Amino acid sequence: MKRKCEGKKQYPHLFSPLRIGNIKMKNRIICAPTSPSMIDLNGHFTPEMIAYLEEKAMGGAGVVTYGEAIIHSKTGKSHNKQLQLDAFGVRQGMNEAARAIHNAGAYANIQLSHGGKYGGLASVGGNVATCETAYGPSYEMTPMGEVHEMPRTLIYEIIKSYGEAARLCKETGFDMVQVHAAHGWLFSQFLSPVMNQRKDEFGGSLENRARFFLMAVDAVRKAVGPHFPIEARISGDDFTDNGLGLEDCVKVAQMIDDKVDLINVSCGNHEDPDMFCRTHPSAFYPRGVNVYLAAQIKKHVNTPVACVGSLNDPAQMEDIIAAGQADAVELGRASLADPYLPKKAYEGRAEDITPCLRCYECFGATGELEMVKCAVNPIMGEQLAAKLHKSTADIMKSVLVVGGGPAGMEAAITLANRGHQVTLAEKSEKLGGNLHPAGAAYFKEDILKLIKVLERRVKEADIEVILNTEVTPEYVKERNPDVLMIAIGAKESRPPIKGIDGENVIMAIDAELHPEKLGSKIVIMGGGLVGAEGAVGFHHEGKEVSIIEMKSEIAEEVNSFYRGGLMPEVEKSAACYTDTMVKEITSSGVKCEKDGNEIFIEADSIVCALGFISPYDEVDQFDGVVEETYVIGDCRKVGKIYDAVNMGYYTALRV
Repeated sequence: MKRKCEGKKQYPHLFSPLRIGNIKMKNRIICAPTSPSMIDLNGHFTPEMIAYLEEKAMGGAGVVTYGEAIIHSKTGKSHNKQLQLDAFGVRQGMNEAARAIHNAGAYANIQLSHGGKYGGLASVGGNVATCETAYGPSYEMTPMGEVHEMPRTLIYEIIKSYGEAARLCKETGFDMVQVHAAHGWLFSQFLSPVMNQRKDEFGGSLENRARFFLMAVDAVRKAVGPHFPIEARISGDDFTDNGLGLEDCVKVAQMIDDKVDLINVSCGNHEDPDMFCRTHPSAFYPRGVNVYLAAQIKKHVNTPVACVGSLNDPAQMEDIIAAGQADAVELGRASLADPYLPKKAYEGRAEDITPCLRCYECFGATGELEMVKCAVNPIMGEQLAAKLHKSTADIMKSVLVVGGGPAGMEAAITLANRGHQVTLAEKSEKLGGNLHPAGAAYFKEDILKLIKVLERRVKEADIEVILNTEVTPEYVKERNPDVLMIAIGAKESRPPIKGIDGENVIMAIDAELHPEKLGSKIVIMGGGLVGAEGAVGFHHEGKEVSIIEMKSEIAEEVNSFYRGGLMPEVEKSAACYTDTMVKEITSSGVKCEKDGNEIFIEADSIVCALGFISPYDEVDQFDGVVEETYVIGDCRKVGKIYDAVNMGYYTALRV
């Protein structure tokens, strides 16, 4: 049996304490500032938001940070719903949040923010109840609206608001505050030589452009006192033409070196679609892609430095701390996929950490649904309701789960953990289902890690696994389970296109799993997510790729955050024929119709990626075989990994 602190030997630097002002972190892991939209219309915390933060603390992080709390609502509210530190009645929820984080074993941190010009513009955060006027460093006319130069009187009013907000946070129980000066918000705008064209003391030289930020930090310090920890989030690089580069960002860090207790180094611009997927790295970037920025800044300051960059692996985090690249690591999406990542690493259970897929399901839900969810964590956003779930079932039953894809595995694991006797039957030679082709491309290795995590959990849950077995109604009758759960997945769509039965046509799953079957020149029929990702993967393998799509956009159904990272890769990888209809497949290519004209696209191989359909006929054959029967996953309704995992988990809770 492993000791509960086995991981401390594996990751001694990661789990060493760190002094930040008057607090001493138990480890070097901080839950980075996140701000899902679980805020009420008065700008207050909701119980759901508090439960979300509480679980991160329960997961073992040293510090849990709430992100983008607005210090001046009249001008700085950049999202539809944000915590407003100047709202009447905000204290109660703040104190409850801080207490919940404390009671779960972590320090409570909160990010002080102002949207700058985005306070009055339609932005990624939304366009409802934005401020009356958009104020930025300088006048500009943008596609979203007019931006006015911020008056000096307003600058000083906002500086005062930073101090008042910091004092409020301290009074309501928070242990730290973070001043946000990155990601394109207020201070980032003033620091930018592109956005800031002012002629007064707040424009011109870098020292002048940093003046607003430094005065706000000073106001915060005066409000909280000499030992209360202040963290500053700055950029290490704007990654824009004529913007702030690493050299200037080092200078900014040096300006605050004696003013703050922790410097958090990020990059890019949250509001720039081209930069969003670097600020919050997509799957096309290596893990830790932005760590080098923190490492460079650390060489020039005495203040401890924290890094970010889609970090997910405690071994990599250990290497970062051990090598002196940073003093702490901050985890964003990784702490949503698995809030217990720190605890699992500390206990020597890193192999059980649920990997973040970097699919942006979380960001998509925050904008579209005003809450948060995660493709691989069914409890994310449902922490408050999860407190009501019973850990064991009232009546223990024998359950046969048919299908070993993500829905079937998640259901089987949850059922077994609740005390049921579970058998998982899969017709192929291995578990994972369509996660295998989904994880085949070079940039989808996290999906393959997910398969391994789920397989390990199946094994540890003492589930009987039967492979290479196609379950029939007769088989079910012979097993005679109390409960039948059908999770047989979906079938690939194969429309009656002339020539689709030709030897040069290969279905998308087969192509992903066996790219050696493909010729050097490929046409992909279907430009949805499967076709788009396939194109990137096949191009990486050296293929010449074309995509044919009936709709006017490639990957139209994909959330805008993931699509922002995907489409530049697609455009580099394939010739895209949108608004194009396939008419016939021949031995040498595909005949199509576009804009009323017939075109011919040559190809050695044609990949059919025209979607999936639920096999209702196969599902319906089990009607009446077992009284308590559930249908889950793609065989119920074709969806995403999120839908499969979520449905598997919550259906299992009903048994």
